[in-house]
Amino acid sequence: MGDVLAYEAELLGLVREYLDFAEFEETLKVFTKECKIKGKTLPKPAGVSSRDSKTLPVQKDLLTAFENGEQKVFFQLWEEHISSSVRDNEPVAQKLEFYLHIHFATYLLKHFMGKPDKAELEERISHFKAYLETKGAALSQTTEFLPFYALPFVPNPMVHPSFKELFQDSWTLDLRTRLEKFLSLTLKARQTPRLLNLFKENGQCNKEMLQHLHQQLVESEHRTMTYLKRFNKMQADYHNLIGVTAELVDSLEATVNGKMITPEYLQSVCVRLFSNQIRQSVAHSIDFTRPGTASTMLRASLAPVKMQDVPLLPSLDYEKLKKDLVTGSDRLKAFLLQALRWRLTTSYPGEQRDTVLQAYISNDLLDCHSNCQRSVLKLLHSKSEVVRQYMARLINAFASLAEGRVYLSQNPMLLRMLEERLKAEDKDSLTWENVLGALQKFSLRRALQSAMIKDGLIFWLVDVLTDTDCLSDYTLEYSVALLMNLCLRSAGKKMCARIANHVLKVLSDLLGHENHEIQPYVNGTLYSILAIPSVREEARAMGMEEILRCFIKEGNAEMIRQIEFIIKQLNSEEPLNDSIVSDDEEEEEDEEEDHDIMEADLDKDEVLQPQLGELAGEKLLTTEYLGIMTHTPKTKKKLFPGVHQSTDEPLQRPVTPGYHRTV
Repeated sequence: MGDVLAYEAELLGLVREYLDFAEFEETLKVFTKECKIKGKTLPKPAGVSSRDSKTLPVQKDLLTAFENGEQKVFFQLWEEHISSSVRDNEPVAQKLEFYLHIHFATYLLKHFMGKPDKAELEERISHFKAYLETKGAALSQTTEFLPFYALPFVPNPMVHPSFKELFQDSWTLDLRTRLEKFLSLTLKARQTPRLLNLFKENGQCNKEMLQHLHQQLVESEHRTMTYLKRFNKMQADYHNLIGVTAELVDSLEATVNGKMITPEYLQSVCVRLFSNQIRQSVAHSIDFTRPGTASTMLRASLAPVKMQDVPLLPSLDYEKLKKDLVTGSDRLKAFLLQALRWRLTTSYPGEQRDTVLQAYISNDLLDCHSNCQRSVLKLLHSKSEVVRQYMARLINAFASLAEGRVYLSQNPMLLRMLEERLKAEDKDSLTWENVLGALQKFSLRRALQSAMIKDGLIFWLVDVLTDTDCLSDYTLEYSVALLMNLCLRSAGKKMCARIANHVLKVLSDLLGHENHEIQPYVNGTLYSILAIPSVREEARAMGMEEILRCFIKEGNAEMIRQIEFIIKQLNSEEPLNDSIVSDDEEEEEDEEEDHDIMEADLDKDEVLQPQLGELAGEKLLTTEYLGIMTHTPKTKKKLFPGVHQSTDEPLQRPVTPGYHRTV
């Protein structure tokens, strides 16, 4: 009770302040009277009462704009500070807004004694006409306003009997008074009550705290599982060690009594002791007659855990997963796509990641082998922007791995679906970025290169690269790298030859771009297309050599050497090589280079965050979709290791930016 008395006056002040803010006038009177009867002290109001409100700055700005005829300024402030519910639903506000439009439409006629500016007058009348046809149309059936619908069509409204009143000072003054009164009632010139601030701040703080605690709980559970696995392993090792120790003590006792210990016995003990560290076949091949062999093995067994010891992730129920990806809510679909992607991107390279990918492929996770109308791939066309984005991210993650690209390429429709999304999505969206990333990785495969060239993707890319200001670093880099990969093919070079001037102009602009990561791909594209004689002629005509020599003065040593190769190609007189022309006829898939790189960008800017109690990530998969252990070791397809060409020359083999940076 003492605490209440200590803060009683302040609490009563908070209550009174809120009642005044919410305009509970009768309640406030009763409250004040009862406080007085009970001898409770009410502090003086800290804020400004609604009855003593002063003019707000925005109110002054609106009145100034009204008096000066600043139509655009006025209606911008009007829409910002008068809520849409008041403007659209309150009859007083609707009528006042109608008269305000009349005021601004006729302002020039009232305030210019000579001839007003014709263009500005026409603009104002046009604006008023547009208002009458849209928002003002609601009052067209009202007798009071009906005559004003003819105002825009009257040549000289100042002398027209129906509109003479509009040009009298009294009409403008009356309208200003009505406006001022409306603003003073609508825009409350006082501070938000402290009680409301306390409620909002405390509520927001609690929400953030709960989310933070929930995240900590998820992380703690993950750590607990890890520690529990380690504990179980240590306990098993301990029991094993006790058993081996007991045997060794017996052996030592037998040695004291003159019995010899055979190498075979020592070998069997070591196999049991180090069974987790070495295979039995290896243990049996070790010579235990050599001194110090067992101690060497013991020290090796105590070395830090290597990558090979990373455990495999639990198997999943893929039938249930795919069903929910097709029929579940958009939020569940997005969380599942996110969790499946995280499994790929956060797994350890090697056996763990290979096992995850093989499980996805063998269970046809994305329905690449399905002809169903409702397949997982159709999520690329979902109405939900988040679902589309997370589907594009997962496909991009698949495409980051060579085996994933092989799997995706088996669906003949996927490439066309990605191309459609590329042209439909906004260029600043993460969906667009990930679709582009996936297509760029697809361009490592010859058959997909040919299809993209045939679909005219080169023309589209050149148009996109005309304006790079709207592109992120990732999209710029992957756009140029995709263009280069397509231009390495003779069909791609020929496509560029059809728009030679446009392509060369875009590439010359990109040479000077501030993002230096794109330079190898710009150089590679230029070097490649200059193999075509007609492109060389166009480049010489536009002074390409002079442009290139400008960059020699500014570039680094590697850039300079590459540009020198390009200039040499530019000045070459060699005809187009027939063997190069025929390369598109060799459509059989050559061995793909091993470009397995997971970029950090795959998981950047996550827009989906779990609410309190929602499952996400690995927790969602292992709680709701745990399956029977089905991991089967599969030999990974041997991939072409990649040709590391000299950095002096422009790129002449397809690459991805992620792989090129790593190399």
